[in-house]
Amino acid sequence: MKKILFICHGNICRSPMAEFIMKDMIKKAGLSDEFRISSAATSAEEIGNPVYPPARRMLTKHGIDCTGKTARQLKNADYDYYDLLIGMEQVNLRNMQRICGGDYGEKMHLLLEYAGRQGDIADPWYSGDFDAAWRDIEAGCQGLLKRLRERTDGTGKAESLCCD
Repeated sequence: MKKILFICHGNICRSPMAEFIMKDMIKKAGLSDEFRISSAATSAEEIGNPVYPPARRMLTKHGIDCTGKTARQLKNADYDYYDLLIGMEQVNLRNMQRICGGDYGEKMHLLLEYAGRQGDIADPWYSGDFDAAWRDIEAGCQGLLKRLRERTDGTGKAESLCCD
């Protein structure tokens, strides 16, 4: 089973959108039994809060339910549990490395790497542009799923989970 954790600052906008977009793609591909997908925050400020209403509306608009999701904070033990820890922006990546004590297993990446692009997914909390966030997150998740399907060895564990 491949375990993926999406991470943003508060775990109420981008990372839950990535979590549920990816879960939806995996379900539609008939691969639900092969993946464990979740999301977390690098900060503690939103812990326990539900998905931010505009993000929830965007998911609902695309037929995706996120009922019951509440924000949680990334913890050091997540590094050993998950195969991939995927941040939405460079600041997330730095905070992820701080919380986890580095990236000694090369598990940490930015989501847009999987879309073949450099850069950050803009935080719609500040920009208000949930459509742009959706497009970027969807492109990253599509690229990630494609990469995961291409890069499995005979054991079912993904070989190289990042980009060439």
